Amino acid sequence: MGIILSGAKGAVACFKTAMLKPVSHQKHAPTWLRPERPVIVNTTIPTTETLSRELGMTIHQQVSHAIDGLIACLPDPKQLSPELRRRIIARYTAVLEGNFIYWMTGAYLSVRSEEARAKILENLLEEVRDSHPRMLRTFTLCAHAAPTDADAHAVHADLTNVRLFIGRLSPCRIVTMMAFFEGFIQKFMPYLAELAAMQGSSEFEYTDVHGVCDITHTQELFNALTAEMALHPAESATDLFEGVNLLSKLIRCIVDPVAERSAFAQAC
Repeated sequence: MGIILSGAKGAVACFKTAMLKPVSHQKHAPTWLRPERPVIVNTTIPTTETLSRELGMTIHQQVSHAIDGLIACLPDPKQLSPELRRRIIARYTAVLEGNFIYWMTGAYLSVRSEEARAKILENLLEEVRDSHPRMLRTFTLCAHAAPTDADAHAVHADLTNVRLFIGRLSPCRIVTMMAFFEGFIQKFMPYLAELAAMQGSSEFEYTDVHGVCDITHTQELFNALTAEMALHPAESATDLFEGVNLLSKLIRCIVDPVAERSAFAQAC
């Protein structure tokens, strides 16, 4: 279906006058007034699925931009002392080892679409079946970077904020955050492997696996987000990047090894 546009608002009176004249007079009317030359405008209303897909593509672009910004700001490993390199690996492990599966479980509990649940469940199955926490622990120990109390304290406040966010079980926000996290991890792996190598390690199973599998995981989570937004249009219209911003702050704490603040002491 279409609608016929009569012309500019200021010409409405002229249009009415022209329509009152005999048909023979109308042939002298301006081209834009001639009814035999209508302007057809497509008035088809996009479906919720179409809008969700378009919004999902925009979010994907914004998330990719945020990831690239974080990667670009990583300190040069060659300019870091062994202790500073150890801190980055240790803080990363302190955050990932006990929280990634927990956060992905929060995503699974929050979503309602069958597509989203299937993709997230597949991710969780792989994490548990292949014992990814074991891979990370082995990687960390071989790099002589086991987390200390100081490492746990350094990330405590920002980590707590992300945990509380997950606990609200907001499906679209959580899936957006986890897609961001998977994408960051995939691009962060070469850097993490370089840090470990400079610490004398030759154990790279964790970084090798996640440098590949997280490409697929990221895309699957964006597909899950599109499906979920179709079911939650109201949430889709709000700040979907709340979790991304909280997690970005936590990541900056991980990769800023010079920061000595005791977040735990501040929280207490």
